[in-house]
Amino acid sequence: MHKNHEEICKLTKNTGKAEDFFKSMLAFTVGPDRLKHMMEKQLEEYTLVDVREYDDYIKGHIPFAVHVPFDQLEEQMVQFSKDKVNIVYSYSPFCQLAKKAAYHLASEGYPVRELLGGFKAWKKRDFDIVENESDNYQV
Repeated sequence: MHKNHEEICKLTKNTGKAEDFFKSMLAFTVGPDRLKHMMEKQLEEYTLVDVREYDDYIKGHIPFAVHVPFDQLEEQMVQFSKDKVNIVYSYSPFCQLAKKAAYHLASEGYPVRELLGGFKAWKKRDFDIVENESDNYQV
């Protein structure tokens, strides 16, 4: 058996680490269906943040999302509230921008969660999107 495979098998059997990992995943991520429900019931408790490029944001974004491109996150940090949960999303489950943004926000003391699957997962469910918006959604 290959050494890496043996290490993975050993780690997989460590149910305590698995429990911690999945507990963290549940605490710091939100799926599209749950987010839609939150938008209907708890909109004032969070800020939804789209970290994609501007051209992609205006082509379509989740309703109520503010646009803070990842490369401008540092300059716009002072505009976030530490009293609300910031839910960040990017393009797809394969894009790391939302994870990087979430990490940065958390390291600065901002409550944060990541939308699982990003904009692609939201759109795949045929949930409402806003298209051709101007800069009025900027933070």
